[in-house]
Amino acid sequence: MEETYLLNYPGVKKKILAGGKGPMPHFPPGTKLVFHFQTLLDNFERTVIDDSRKAKAKVPMEIFVGKMFKMEVWETLLTSMRIGEVSEFWCDAVHTGLYPIVSKGMRLIAQGKDPLEGQRHTCGMGNMFHYNTTGWPELDELMRTPQALIFIMELIQVGDPFSYKRESWIMDKDEKMKEVPSLHLQGNALVRQGHFREAAKKYQEAVVLLRIVLSKEMPGDEDYIAVDRLITPLVLNYCQCMLELEEYYEVLEHTSDLIHKHKGCFCLHSLFCSSASTYSDGCLI
Repeated sequence: MEETYLLNYPGVKKKILAGGKGPMPHFPPGTKLVFHFQTLLDNFERTVIDDSRKAKAKVPMEIFVGKMFKMEVWETLLTSMRIGEVSEFWCDAVHTGLYPIVSKGMRLIAQGKDPLEGQRHTCGMGNMFHYNTTGWPELDELMRTPQALIFIMELIQVGDPFSYKRESWIMDKDEKMKEVPSLHLQGNALVRQGHFREAAKKYQEAVVLLRIVLSKEMPGDEDYIAVDRLITPLVLNYCQCMLELEEYYEVLEHTSDLIHKHKGCFCLHSLFCSSASTYSDGCLI
């Protein structure tokens, strides 16, 4: 459809590219929205900044209605769509100022990393100003010069409110800590079945949960040290999966981080040995 529709929302224009199916869904608080998206600059080339289908994880994005996602305008855009609909949205700079922070977090998650890794105990904007970089030049430019962006979205699924597994950012600390052993055991079971990529995802999920908990603890405190110790065996199991999958760069990156973290204490081989003495899963930790 070529006609452009103006949403009843200042600074937003909508163009339906492919109509959806069925009636307009209901979107009560807690509704899970699953979608793919592209982010483009509003320039002659329509430069693509992000594309969920081309990201490393190649999985759709998920947000929950009413759960204060940083890009508030995305909830407005998605709740104007039918399932299966593909639409293009032009959003003024007033709605896109936080996009570099959101994009950075999504890119880190797609790499299996903690979106809060390296942050101090300040707000997101405070962290950006402190480090003066997101780590990606194109996002840094958007930080320096907020501008209108174009979002092309495909709404894939609308879930029943609260009929989903609680996502990590919704969980409280106790829920995160209870989920970690389950993910660890699921990963070990998948390894025994030879499903190394699926196992690696379970270990990644557990590590992200622990790092989010760690980001809210005071470095050096007893709780901080206890949580930090749980991360190493999970990372090593993840590396074992990557070795089986011949993802050697991943192994080098993560084991190098461990060596740097524990330098002056003991070698990487002793990390395997000491962890193996704690867990009795054969080659698994």
